[in-house]
Amino acid sequence: MMSERLLYLPLGGAGEIGMNCYVYGYGPEGDERYIVVDLGVTFPSMDGTPGVDLIFADIAWLEERKDRIEAIFITHAHEDHVGAVGHLWPRLDAPVYARAFTAHIARLKFEEHGHDELQIKTVSKWPETIQCGPFTVGFLPVSHSIPESSALVIDTPAGRVIHTGDFKLDENPVVGEPFDRELWESVASSGVKALVCDSTNVFSPKPGRSESEVVEPITKLVASLDGMVAATTFASNIARVKTLAEAGSKAGRSVVLLGRAMRRMITAAIETGIIADFPKTVSPENAGDIPRENLMLLTTGSQGEHRAATAQLSRGKYLGLKMTEGDTVIFSSKTIPGNEVSVGRILNSFSEMGVETISGRDEYHVSGHANGPDLALLHEIVKPQIVIPMHGEHRHLREHAKMAESNGFQAIVAPNGVGVDLSGNTPRVSEYVETGRTYLDGSVQIGALDGIVRDRIRIAMNGLVVATVIVEDDEPLGDCWCELRGLPEVGLSRAPLVDVLEEDVNQFLMRAKPKTLSDDDALEEEMRRIIRKTTLEEVGKKPEVQIVISRLSS
Repeated sequence: MMSERLLYLPLGGAGEIGMNCYVYGYGPEGDERYIVVDLGVTFPSMDGTPGVDLIFADIAWLEERKDRIEAIFITHAHEDHVGAVGHLWPRLDAPVYARAFTAHIARLKFEEHGHDELQIKTVSKWPETIQCGPFTVGFLPVSHSIPESSALVIDTPAGRVIHTGDFKLDENPVVGEPFDRELWESVASSGVKALVCDSTNVFSPKPGRSESEVVEPITKLVASLDGMVAATTFASNIARVKTLAEAGSKAGRSVVLLGRAMRRMITAAIETGIIADFPKTVSPENAGDIPRENLMLLTTGSQGEHRAATAQLSRGKYLGLKMTEGDTVIFSSKTIPGNEVSVGRILNSFSEMGVETISGRDEYHVSGHANGPDLALLHEIVKPQIVIPMHGEHRHLREHAKMAESNGFQAIVAPNGVGVDLSGNTPRVSEYVETGRTYLDGSVQIGALDGIVRDRIRIAMNGLVVATVIVEDDEPLGDCWCELRGLPEVGLSRAPLVDVLEEDVNQFLMRAKPKTLSDDDALEEEMRRIIRKTTLEEVGKKPEVQIVISRLSS
């Protein structure tokens, strides 16, 4: 009889920040039952993934084993944890468990895709648990920058695992549940096999600050400003949105929510009872009847998203509202690495309009993730047998493991695709699973290695030439003609590039051997070689080349 094992396998979120997707398995090797923790997204960039809408973890390995998936658990409602649930759920077809606020957001995503919303099960916080196969799972409250965030307490025959999700040690988070040390100590008192732990801020050397610490500075700031005020933050940071709205209300301003995500999050928080006293708001349509100096706009797009409300205000009007000289925009957020250029572009656009911007100021933002000393404190509270860092780039995972080991805990670095057997007293890498990314390109899911985006990048960098030739009875009928996209019109010869290309290809066609003219592959290869060689000589580029061969028979 095969021995049973406890498996941890990240498919996304370990070795990167975003696109979280983790798998836990228990049972005989090769016949385990599984649960999935989080189905998140990461966001594309114009540099590396032009035209792509969203990026998910590659779940092909998991899909092949869908008949053994017991359930999907969502720790909280941030897009990098729940954003892919509507897109990927049909490929897994397992019940989804989440707390009320997260379940509400997940149901909205199911509704958009026409899925059965009854597959999303609302559960209460610890000590309620869900029994699914060999797993017993409970939602342990944590503080984070979105309500009802939870760690997962995962009990198996091989021991207890605590999967932290995203968290911070905040005893006064303004909205949501405070960190309850006594509760965590009680959960850990029976022994914890592994603590799978957020690593985002492991390099931050000071203990994290409470969300409550930004309330007074923001309130004073808004009260001191003239003209119209706009403030942008993560729409999901409901505590911050509430603080900004209350600051505007106390300053005698009417509050306007701009951006679909902002309105959806606040509506969800009210409908699920997360907040009951959000300041009264006015619609963008009615805001035009209010003096500009009496308006407080709360906008999406703190990370420079091109289509979000903040970016649109920086380019002119948005829903009839316009920023002008003497107005102020507050960025109550931290710029995520990689978004600096997009955010900087918006800041400069506002500057050119004469609008004051306030950004990068710690007194108006605190992180939702535990800093280095907070992580060390959680290790001490939980006292796990093993620490497994997750939710971070590889350098974060490695630093987190080093910290744990320096404090006397076993640790292992397991980036995406590395399966860890937790059955024994020492963690052991047991397997490697091929992982990658799935792109949502328009309405279609494509593999990152399918070549579509790669071709798109090549065309963007080097241009495109489409060459068409008609062949009749293995003889060219007339001349080849070319069309160019993304290339200079004139090259070094000072002649139009299209004329030079057509001349060189036609010269080749006139002397081509019958064997080449009768073979589409050979003809295409030679025409492509000539076009790329000529274009390189003329303009220094090797373009993508599309050959169209039309054959006629007499």
